[in-house]
Amino acid sequence: MNRFFASLGMPLLVLATIFTANESTATQPGWSPNVIATGQERELIRATPIEQRPYRPLHFYGNTVRRMHYRGTPLPTLAETVALPGRVIIRR
Repeated sequence: MNRFFASLGMPLLVLATIFTANESTATQPGWSPNVIATGQERELIRATPIEQRPYRPLHFYGNTVRRMHYRGTPLPTLAETVALPGRVIIRR
């Protein structure tokens, strides 16, 4: 039984580190509440390099590219994962 808990310790520690790691958010773009951009916003987004575009809900490729550029990992933080439903359903 003791070995079972010991074997779970390392993966849990790695996952906790990944999800709670502090990242530098000073230069990262913010979140856009729009899943589908239209009009001027769409033109502005297309004219901006992908690393500088705002994060957008359900835009997996672009968000992954930005995470890799700014953080070095494609995984979202736990806070982003928890906040996603609110970003999609409740527009701010």
